[in-house]
Amino acid sequence: MRKLKNEELNRLSVADYKQADKLPITVVLDNIRSLNNIGSIFRTADAFRIENICLCGITATPPHRDIHKTALGATESVDWAYFNSTEEAVHELRQNGYRILAVEQTDNSIMLNNFQGNKFEKIALVFGNEVHGVSEKIVKVADYCIEIPQSGTKHSLNVSVSAGIVLWDISLKI
Repeated sequence: MRKLKNEELNRLSVADYKQADKLPITVVLDNIRSLNNIGSIFRTADAFRIENICLCGITATPPHRDIHKTALGATESVDWAYFNSTEEAVHELRQNGYRILAVEQTDNSIMLNNFQGNKFEKIALVFGNEVHGVSEKIVKVADYCIEIPQSGTKHSLNVSVSAGIVLWDISLKI
């Protein structure tokens, strides 16, 4: 067994990525403050070939050195748009036929392992601020809240780790 070299991985060029079919998933970042988290989510979005990312509120936008450091070029491949508020992004996505899923712990959340995707529907996944999570306004208007099962002593995961887990799980289901 040996590690593969980058040229053996047969990755898409940015131009080919732009033309390739995407998973019908949009990631919505609700006031993410860490530039490293934003970059990491771009990189994960590229890996799963999702449609785009909505950067909302205080979430920084490319180009930025600290986003680039963790995105490793994914800001060039993954389409993105900025919205002044997460409410504005969610409203537009809903008008365009997306089902809104907030990734948050609520009194009525569906555990991620129990969530059943539909390959014919468009999904918007809302990930929240590192301290406050998804805003209460968005939780109230979401079609569903999904929660990552946890069994340790901590109450949450890093937002970029959560994005990786949720995107991987949902990509298997749609």
